[in-house]
Amino acid sequence: MNPETLFRALTFAANRHRDQRRKDSDASPYINHPMAVARVLSVEAGVHDEATLLAAILHDTVEDTETTFGELETEFGPEVAGLVRELTDDKSLPKAVRKQQQIDHAPQRSEKAKRLKIADKICNVRDVTYTPPANWDDERRAEYLDWAARVVDGCRGIEPTLEAVFDEALREGRVALS
Repeated sequence: MNPETLFRALTFAANRHRDQRRKDSDASPYINHPMAVARVLSVEAGVHDEATLLAAILHDTVEDTETTFGELETEFGPEVAGLVRELTDDKSLPKAVRKQQQIDHAPQRSEKAKRLKIADKICNVRDVTYTPPANWDDERRAEYLDWAARVVDGCRGIEPTLEAVFDEALREGRVALS
């Protein structure tokens, strides 16, 4: 992977997410999440594909900022922009519809997008388990874990190592809530 491109993506995402905080109990800087997704892919799953790692860093920029797919394509190429597109929810739709679409569309995603989706859910499950939003009770946390499992079920069959990491994060989450 070209380090210059990696740092350009990190800077781009950090600038776009600079005023955002995670919903976790620490209200951590939002950029921590895309960095964690890239780390899970690279370190825990051994994924070293440049487009996948760049898309991990950039995966929420269109959904959660004013970034456009055109900007991503210009800056990082069509493959990265396409992967981000596969992961981006349509925020004009109600939340329940978006959540159901993630379940419904997961099996049709590309292999790289499925890897990204699993890594994203690993990070979110860990956050819900260890640093949940302050206003989330155990029932809401358990509902999130169940929903995340349904999304990941549609991504299975392409990355056993990543799937095992998700299964362990889910197991830990369920134990923590029991």
